[in-house]
Amino acid sequence: MRIVVTGAAGFLGSHLSDRLLSEGHEVVGIDNLITGHVRNIAHLMGNRAFRFLHHDVTEYIYLDGTVDAVLHFASPASPIDYLQIPIQTLKVGALGTHKALGLSHAKKARFLLASTSEVYGDPLVHPQPESYWGNVNPVGPRGCYDEAKRFAEAMTVAYRNFHGVETRIVRIFNTYGPRMRANDGRIVPSLINQALAGEPLTVFGDGSQTRSFCFVSDLVDGIYRLLLSDQSDPCNVGNPAEMTVMQFAETIRRLTGTRSTIVHKPLPVDDPKQRRPDISLAKSKLGWEPKVELEEGLAATIDYFRALRG
Repeated sequence: MRIVVTGAAGFLGSHLSDRLLSEGHEVVGIDNLITGHVRNIAHLMGNRAFRFLHHDVTEYIYLDGTVDAVLHFASPASPIDYLQIPIQTLKVGALGTHKALGLSHAKKARFLLASTSEVYGDPLVHPQPESYWGNVNPVGPRGCYDEAKRFAEAMTVAYRNFHGVETRIVRIFNTYGPRMRANDGRIVPSLINQALAGEPLTVFGDGSQTRSFCFVSDLVDGIYRLLLSDQSDPCNVGNPAEMTVMQFAETIRRLTGTRSTIVHKPLPVDDPKQRRPDISLAKSKLGWEPKVELEEGLAATIDYFRALRG
């Protein structure tokens, strides 16, 4: 297939492009590099099956030739981004999704939206199934991301129902691995880089809030299976193995061998207390569940950030 990946120079988009190319597909990667980086796709530049377009997907997307699928992964995706570029975050979720869906409609291509567990907000249901509608503060500091993704889902379903576009929606839970931005503010790169620098590890609140972590290769496998499936309704993809933030910080300390202490800071506004996917649908419809153990994935991620430091 000839597949368009928006956000191709980002963490997830670059790994997804790798997987699609390894499966024999042709990839057209699009990115404006506002949060992505060319080093994530530099290894693909000599690949004849890969083409890169430096373009903002909130503007009209024009491509010659056939397109078989559009995978919309363009979006800032960290708490720091929400505060620094909230309007761009809203625009790529709204206008960018509209333009990407327009390309799918024009080319009669399958469309896959990268949505997020953040559509569930600070959940009142645990673990979170796809049937849960969420508990989101639309005017809080995370609202620009949460509501952009909720709007993107609604737009995707509207194109499916009104225009007959064949659509897929993946709700992505916490994912980690090589190519994450070192300073993106999310828990994995933040704690790893603090540990490698010998700085105190920052834990917000008392650390009793829970998270679950999926290694990027597992996530990409779930996404690829979803793309090829007939599952048109939203589907959670993530790791249901849950742990407290404090337990995670202690794991980072042990794996890096740091002597860093742990310091506590106030919880950010609307920070979710619990985050764990119900992946029953992914298991039954996609035959998917994560395989990479946390310590194995973290070892690869720590090696990546250690190499970045030189």
